[in-house]
Amino acid sequence: MQVWIAAAVFVGTYTLIATERLNKTVAALLGGILMIVLGTLHQEEAFAAIDFNVIFLLLGMMVIANVMRSTGVFGWVAIRAIRVAHGDPWRILVVLCVITAVASAFLDNVTTVVLIGPITLYIAAAMRVSPIPYLIAEILASNIGGMATLIGDPPNILIGSAAGIDFATFAAHMTPPAILVFLAFLVLARLMWGRELARQREHARLPDLDESGVITDRRVMRLSVAVLLLTILGFLVAGPLGYEPATIALLGATVLLIAVGGEPTEALAEVEWGTLLFFVGLFVLVEGIIHVGIIDALANQLFLATGGDTGVTSIALLWASGIASGIVDNIPYTATLIPVIEGLRERGVDVGPLWWSLALGADLGGNSTIIGASANVIIANLAARSGQPIAFGQFLRYGAATVVLSLVISTVYIYVRYLA
Repeated sequence: MQVWIAAAVFVGTYTLIATERLNKTVAALLGGILMIVLGTLHQEEAFAAIDFNVIFLLLGMMVIANVMRSTGVFGWVAIRAIRVAHGDPWRILVVLCVITAVASAFLDNVTTVVLIGPITLYIAAAMRVSPIPYLIAEILASNIGGMATLIGDPPNILIGSAAGIDFATFAAHMTPPAILVFLAFLVLARLMWGRELARQREHARLPDLDESGVITDRRVMRLSVAVLLLTILGFLVAGPLGYEPATIALLGATVLLIAVGGEPTEALAEVEWGTLLFFVGLFVLVEGIIHVGIIDALANQLFLATGGDTGVTSIALLWASGIASGIVDNIPYTATLIPVIEGLRERGVDVGPLWWSLALGADLGGNSTIIGASANVIIANLAARSGQPIAFGQFLRYGAATVVLSLVISTVYIYVRYLA
């Protein structure tokens, strides 16, 4: 009986998240609580399932990013980028994509698009051109750049914590395909938007942007940039020293708050508490279907379907994840697949390549649709509020092409590096 109850709660919660009938944070918390109330889990089991390494890693990086944002440093970077591009629309798109991809690798892609999106709208308005190509390109670049590091995309944090993969190891495996996919994406972007940007060049004007007044607090800016760089360095040495990434992130956030001084009210108020609570509910929800044996059954079916062959399973998981993550949010998808991979490991399958297949598929698949990843939804809402809505079909044309190209490159990478 508990199997059916857990399955019904899980499917119902997933449906609410996918259809956005209910706020995804509220839906995840509801699903997690129902697992306890309906007797699938005891409260102690549910709370023990919450991965606080993920929660506190996100919390620490959010605090650092919020302090940096308050100094105006991101606006300064964007304006400098426009000057470097000399007002040429194609160059501006490339520069904004590079900034977005690099920032997404170290700040997480959600934080990055929250910062870059409004700046992009301001620049497009100043140039009197449509912001749509730039916004869509930034979404795609953020998801590609975010896959490069452990902290770049929430699915990476989940995978790294579950598999015990440290920052340096994750970057060593994921940065090379991220670079390859990003370079291929720039070529594809030229094909997708080249003509439109050429037309913009004829009518655009170079905006008179002055970056001198953008930085609001130079002392805090220097402190926050220094702490961010030291935190990233800490991630690189944390593994060999036996520390979890969450410890480094919280240490960096605490040191920065002490160095800045004053009350940390604003930095803490800007933390995306909804995202953190979403993860809390999600961990409990997934633990419920693990507890009743559903995940173990899925792992067994996957094992039988692939014959336990690591190569077949890796490629199948890559493409299945890429497709599925365009339909549902890649965060709950990843949380559900992690225990399936752990179940395959218990059956003697070499799951090393599977972690990278899941990471590549989930991160890149989020580019398929406007609801495929959190960064997509944020930019879509921002564009709609500004009177420049991005239609589902409009995004799908560019997103699907990018995902297919990305998954082909990832397939070659997985085969050459892990299977050949």
